[in-house]
Amino acid sequence: MDQWEAVLRLFLEALEGTSSGAAGSGEIPVGVSNRHVHLSQGDLDCLFGVGYQLTKMKDLSQPGQYACKETVTICGPKGAIEKVRVLGPVRNQTQVEVLLGDSFKLGVTAPVKLSGELQGTPGITLVGSKGAVQIPEGLVAAQRHIHMSCEDAKALGVMDGQVVSIEVNGPRGGIYHHVAIRANDTSVLEFHVDTEEANAMNLDGQSTIKIKEINDFR
Repeated sequence: MDQWEAVLRLFLEALEGTSSGAAGSGEIPVGVSNRHVHLSQGDLDCLFGVGYQLTKMKDLSQPGQYACKETVTICGPKGAIEKVRVLGPVRNQTQVEVLLGDSFKLGVTAPVKLSGELQGTPGITLVGSKGAVQIPEGLVAAQRHIHMSCEDAKALGVMDGQVVSIEVNGPRGGIYHHVAIRANDTSVLEFHVDTEEANAMNLDGQSTIKIKEINDFR
C-alpha cells in the first residue's frame, strides 16, 4: 500500500508541475493569430440564420476556444476582406480583430486594444451566408499580451494587468514593449501576437520568448 501511495504522490506532483514548468524556465511559448471575428448570438443569427450554431473545426490553445468552419466578409468604406475566420464560442458582444495593415484596405483605422475593450472603437459591416450586420463598435487590432494561469504569474513574478517588455532571440529578434499580462485560473501560458508583429521578428508557433522587464500596471 505504501508503494502505491508513493507512486500516486509522484503522479500528483507531476500534474502540479505541468502548468508552471514552462514558467519556471522563463521560456514562454508563442501563439500567432491572424485576423478573426468573435460573434454575439444575435449577430450570428443575422449572418447565418436564426438559431444558427457554430461548427467547431479545431480547438485552440486556450481552453474552451476554437476555430470554426464559418467565415465572414469584413466590409469597410474603401474595401473588403473575404473569408475571415470566426472563432467560438459566441460572446456577449461581437469583436472584429484585424491587422493594422488591414486598416488601409478597409478605410477604417482599428485602434490597438485588448480583447473586450470595445467602448469607443469603430464599427464595421460583416457579411455572412444569410445576411449582413453593421456593428456600431468592436473593430480592433489586438494588443500583444501573455495569457497565463495565476500559478504561472507567481512563478514569473508578475500580476494580472501589468505591462512588461519581452525579448525575442534569433536573427530578427529584438524587444517588444507594452505587452499586457492576462492572468486567471482558466488560461494556458502563451504569448499572443498577430501575424504582422510575428513576421517582423520571425516568430511562429515553435518560438518562445522571455519577459525582460516588468514596467507597470496598465
